[in-house]
Amino acid sequence: MYCVNRDIVQFENACAAWSYLEEPESADIVISDAEMAEMTGFELVSRIKKRFPQRICILMSGNPANEKIAADTGADAFLAKPFSVNDLFHIVQTFVVERDGGPDPSADGKIIYVHS
Repeated sequence: MYCVNRDIVQFENACAAWSYLEEPESADIVISDAEMAEMTGFELVSRIKKRFPQRICILMSGNPANEKIAADTGADAFLAKPFSVNDLFHIVQTFVVERDGGPDPSADGKIIYVHS
């Protein structure tokens, strides 16, 4: 097991998250609710993948039917609610290890968490 060693920046809506994410070095992983007012998580992921295709996007939803929509939108992973902290950690850890090439205590970055 590896440490993900990431700061977490939290936003209560996708519009605020998108404003922050427009900076190229703002985050390497985005975790977002699928259903939100103003801009959905699907719309957020679509924007992110068009502008920053290397960013990892994880969508979460209580509606299992949203898994296909998430995949079609470009999400790298989907979490069906309810999920455990271990489920979330495992998915994030998988992408961190994949990107960083293994455990490196000096590796850092940010995770954006968007929820309604």
